[in-house]
Amino acid sequence: MSDLTEDCAACDGLCCVAPAFDAGRMFAFDKPAETPCRHLGDGSLCRIHDQLAEAGMGGCALFGCKGAGQRTMARFAGRSWRDGPQAARAIFDAFADLRAVHDALELLVAAERLPLAPAEEVARQAHVDTLSGEGDTGALHAASVQARAFLRGLAPGLSQSLTPGGAGGTWPR
Repeated sequence: MSDLTEDCAACDGLCCVAPAFDAGRMFAFDKPAETPCRHLGDGSLCRIHDQLAEAGMGGCALFGCKGAGQRTMARFAGRSWRDGPQAARAIFDAFADLRAVHDALELLVAAERLPLAPAEEVARQAHVDTLSGEGDTGALHAASVQARAFLRGLAPGLSQSLTPGGAGGTWPR
C-alpha cells in the first residue's frame, strides 16, 4: 500500500505551491493556486514551519498531503514545477489526482477496523490495491471516486454498528 505519511524532503513543496488560500482565520494572506507561498524556502521547505500558528498560517499546520506529494514527485523523476509551464501543469494535475487518491486510501484503511462482511472486506482490499498501484494518475483519481462510492455504500449498515450498544460500539479512533 502507498505510504500515507508526508515526507517533505522527498517532495518539491507542492503543498506550498499548488493550493490556493484566502486570508482569514487560518491564513495571514491570500495566495493564488499554483503560486509559491512567500514562506517557501530553499530546498522546497517552509521557512516558518515551526512557527506556523504564530505567523497566522494555522491552515498550513492542519494540512497534510498524506504522502501524495512524494508519490507525485517519484513519478516525475527529478523534474520540478519550476521547469516550466508544461512540467508545472503535469505535476500540479498529478498532485491533485493523488491527493484525492490518498484521501480515499486513508478512509479505506480506517474502514478496515469496521465490522465488514467478508465480501465487503474483499472489495475494500481491492480498492486499496488499485489505489496503491502505479497507474495513470487520472485513472487512479477515477478509481478513488469509485472507492468513495463503495465507502458510502457501507454507510447504511454502519449506523447500527456505530451507535452505542450496536455491534461495533463507537467509531474507531
